[in-house]
Amino acid sequence: MKRAITSKNMYRQLLADLIGKDSYRGVTLTYSWLANQFGHFSLGFIPTFLFFLFLKKRMADTSAALWAASVISAIWLLFETFNFLGPLLLSKRGDVKKAYVFQPAWGNIAFDTVTDLLFFWFGAFTASLCCAPTDTALMIAIVLAIGMIYPAYYWYLTKMYLQTPAYPFQFRLSQWNTEKIPDTDVAIVQRFLDNEVQGMHLFLFGPKRSGKTSLSVAIATELSIRHHAAVYTSAMKLYCMFFEQDEHATADTLWTWRRASILVIDDINPGHPIKEELISPERFLSFVDTFSSNDINRTVLKQTNVIWVLGDDDDARKLSERWKNMLHSIGVEKEKMLSLNLELAETPVF
Repeated sequence: MKRAITSKNMYRQLLADLIGKDSYRGVTLTYSWLANQFGHFSLGFIPTFLFFLFLKKRMADTSAALWAASVISAIWLLFETFNFLGPLLLSKRGDVKKAYVFQPAWGNIAFDTVTDLLFFWFGAFTASLCCAPTDTALMIAIVLAIGMIYPAYYWYLTKMYLQTPAYPFQFRLSQWNTEKIPDTDVAIVQRFLDNEVQGMHLFLFGPKRSGKTSLSVAIATELSIRHHAAVYTSAMKLYCMFFEQDEHATADTLWTWRRASILVIDDINPGHPIKEELISPERFLSFVDTFSSNDINRTVLKQTNVIWVLGDDDDARKLSERWKNMLHSIGVEKEKMLSLNLELAETPVF
């Protein structure tokens, strides 16, 4: 299930970002993106203006304005090309390949780089028009403005998908850096990411500092960037959500956990050094069934892609088997259940 953010939702968010003081309401990801792009525009505009003041003493104003914008645009093109291709080429040579457990989404990064360049260039040629208007600068600025429409729409929408789940931190999958995960587990994560049907479940077992939470956030973040509706919650908060009804959601709620396509349930059990199993699969299911006489919570869990962040698994307690049996009892096929058992990381995964 995917839920599209409507143009009305985007308009309301844009008004909230543009009107009001962030000193008392906090800063959203969409607001940060707008501020970042204004910074890129300014880094094209201001250097062009200063370079124009230098060049106008040596040539005609119109020529100085065009040359200033062109040179500054070329400088930013070289900088961003190096900024993007440097890590990519090193990765292909194998120099930094070992640093990535999961390879970055290079296509997405390339699109972000192009977006930044458009704002740099637009700022440069806007400055050129302000300094000495020419038909050439005007045509380039118009083409750039038209070219910016889709990237601006895409990234603003993407930031809305990223801020709605309320992730505890920003973290992409390529940043998850530990060598204690075999290739088979990498393939499991990739299978979950590439899954095109609903109802896939991924169990993450491991002790404290094994990277369970960061991996769950990273996976869900990649899916949010693909415009899947995601919700991040702790188990304790979810127990309360089981009793809520969707019609009680506020107008600012784009989707509830029942309408999400990706659900991350964190901190179900703490894991080592706490040995006790605080929440058993049977106890969890009892909360699921407490809502009402219907099976809405069971149905949602069955049909949603869920990442379960649990504690340690071992042969004695057989947690993986017990949690899978619980899901199977509500109708989830065993083929849709994946499991990873992470080891203790020697250094923080950040």
